[in-house]
Amino acid sequence: MMKIKLIFTWIITVLFSTIALAQTEIDSEDLKLTNDSIQLPGTLTYIKNVEKQPLVIFVHGSGNVDRNGNQAGAITANYIQQLSNELNKNGIAFYRYDKRTSTKDNMKILMRGVTLLDFVDDVKVAVNNFKEDSRFSSISLIGHSQGSLVALLAITDSIDNYISIAGPASSIDKTIIDQIRTNNGDSLAGIAASHFKELKTEGKIENINPMLFQLFNPQNQPFFKSWMKYSPQDEIKNLNIPVLIINGTKDLQVPVEEAKTLHQANPDSKLVLIENMNHVLKHIEKDEDNFKSYTTPDFSVSEELVNVLVDFIKK
Repeated sequence: MMKIKLIFTWIITVLFSTIALAQTEIDSEDLKLTNDSIQLPGTLTYIKNVEKQPLVIFVHGSGNVDRNGNQAGAITANYIQQLSNELNKNGIAFYRYDKRTSTKDNMKILMRGVTLLDFVDDVKVAVNNFKEDSRFSSISLIGHSQGSLVALLAITDSIDNYISIAGPASSIDKTIIDQIRTNNGDSLAGIAASHFKELKTEGKIENINPMLFQLFNPQNQPFFKSWMKYSPQDEIKNLNIPVLIINGTKDLQVPVEEAKTLHQANPDSKLVLIENMNHVLKHIEKDEDNFKSYTTPDFSVSEELVNVLVDFIKK
């Protein structure tokens, strides 16, 4: 009799949980935030008729990434939008915006150049927009890849949690030199190191090695100069808010060792390595599907990632 009663209780619990989930209504607002003349359009999604809910602001990685996680002509994985949908289902509001480099109306202004701190200021615009919003109980920053450092530098007293996903631990010059050494050998890595040294000491690179011209072209140099000043593992030491560091074991761009180094720099942080998650947050079973997942939304974001984020943000 007791066993039947327990089963009945379980059925009722599951039934009401399912009904509650089905009745969850997600509201959406398109916002047109600006940073001076720079346009930063974005989308806020949140649970309707809930007075207080945690809010996530997502900070994208390198490239011309839009609010959905796509890059024209390169990536169509829709991973940011998919993550937003999953967190919304779990009672977490989500704000995602078009990176300034993905918005056509910004192109004339961007011809003057971009620095890393420009991206940091863009995050602060979003934070300032929501910090007094009574609908939200907390604000968490999720920084992905390059955005891990950008979010880290944008943290103010208004931020309750910081989350790094696939964030490098070293400064960008060291990261790029290591990548070149791995893929092209010591000789080209040495040339890249001398270019970065010249950029740091002289402010520009006069004679760019032809094999590295695409990387070090004059338009990129001011950005690299601003970016290489910061070491994520040094910056993360100073945080005194809850920190979550995540990396996927199928990430081809940022190895798990980077996450481990960030965790060592801030031992109070929580480190989670997610099996079979790649750089665009997708669950990958077959290695041959890794690159494929960059070009289609057909792959789902990692379920473990969603669960880890929900537990951390709502604790």
